[in-house]
Amino acid sequence: MTKLAILEYPDPRLRKTAQRVESVDDAVRQLVADLLETMYAAKGVGLAATQVDVHRRVIVLDVSEERNQPMVFINPELVKTEGRGAGEEGCLSVPDVFDKVQRATHIRVRALGSEGKPFEMDADGLLAVCIQHEMDHLEGKLFVDYLSELKRQLIRRRLEKERKQRSAGRDSHASAHSVTTPGVAAPGTSRPAL
Repeated sequence: MTKLAILEYPDPRLRKTAQRVESVDDAVRQLVADLLETMYAAKGVGLAATQVDVHRRVIVLDVSEERNQPMVFINPELVKTEGRGAGEEGCLSVPDVFDKVQRATHIRVRALGSEGKPFEMDADGLLAVCIQHEMDHLEGKLFVDYLSELKRQLIRRRLEKERKQRSAGRDSHASAHSVTTPGVAAPGTSRPAL
């Protein structure tokens, strides 16, 4: 297994549409293993292949408290959605940013598992949110796209500033404490990112 680099907003590669997986082979299973390792190392609850610059329709999740129930969705598609509700979301590709997003509260998803077998399942709560969030990545969409243009600009500027400081060898956490952006969490916050 290999820990992969996670792309950060506003990297244009996050906007690419993922391609269907034609067959679940050893390369796809290796991608799944690498995605899970990367997600766990980053302390996220979900990760899409798009976020690591692999534009295949593969997402992994683990919303369990113990972090020991990995789920794999290859070529996922929503077959049913019900209800609407706002919930707070974060994203590994948009570090330390959290905001409310409207999503379906109950879903039915169809996908292939890691061995290529088709399945359908119902989901609600955090699992439903996470599936929808990660599926958005496969379409080149980020949760910040649901926010106002002003919030997106503030988030983009802050993340670009932090990247410049990291590349210059400065401590990015020092500047994060001095920037006040709505919906931005203080570094080290324990909220899960999708």
